[in-house]
Amino acid sequence: MGNTRKPGGGRKPSKPEYSAAKNLAQLMKAAADLYTDKMSLQAIADTLSLNPIKVRKLLITAGVYESDTAKLVRQTFHSFRETQDYSTAVTYTMAALQLSRPSVTSYLPYAKGVYFPEDAEAENISAGAERQRHYRAVVALKKNPCEENLWKCVVAFRGYKFKTLSGLPFTYKLKKGRGDEFTKELWIDRREGGKSLAWSSVLLVYHNIGKIGEVVDRPKALGDIRGVSYIYGIFYRFGLIDVPKKVKEKMTK
Repeated sequence: MGNTRKPGGGRKPSKPEYSAAKNLAQLMKAAADLYTDKMSLQAIADTLSLNPIKVRKLLITAGVYESDTAKLVRQTFHSFRETQDYSTAVTYTMAALQLSRPSVTSYLPYAKGVYFPEDAEAENISAGAERQRHYRAVVALKKNPCEENLWKCVVAFRGYKFKTLSGLPFTYKLKKGRGDEFTKELWIDRREGGKSLAWSSVLLVYHNIGKIGEVVDRPKALGDIRGVSYIYGIFYRFGLIDVPKKVKEKMTK
């Protein structure tokens, strides 16, 4: 009579430490960090032993790659995805844009095993991806100062450590409401507790700025508005205002 098989005694995996999700996340971080250094897709592909199309997909997932085609594919796909399953939404996108299935999927982020950059908090994405997210948002706001781009900056910088005029560190979080959209309210996290900051207050301060990038001596110069001391620090980081040299030292230590 043969030996009784022990429970769980099947074939051991050749690489027990291997995790597809973990591996994908590591590749995404590596690609994003290299892309921050202005390397081309081909150069990154050569470095990581991947093909350029996979590198682009990793960068799209990390939120550091943008192009008109990528944006069009993503928007078209998401419009269909609201009412269709993933595969059907891809098929409809193919028909709408006259693209092959591989082309469509190459412009979409990985759906499993990694964090989506727009939804992910700062601690869940690589430093390179976070820097790119901040950089893109600030550049867009400076190029076209408007409420929409200001909100995109607010979304991009959630979890970032700002400082008030006195050097007090603080961060803010955003909560999601209906439709999985961020609600227009900033939840300030500071040393002595937390408080909410209304988007309407942010806009009031924004419209009180005389000229983008001008030096503002103190928060109250932007108006006697609730939470202006925090908005002052946020707007300085966004590049909407500048601060006096002595204040800058406290806010950048």
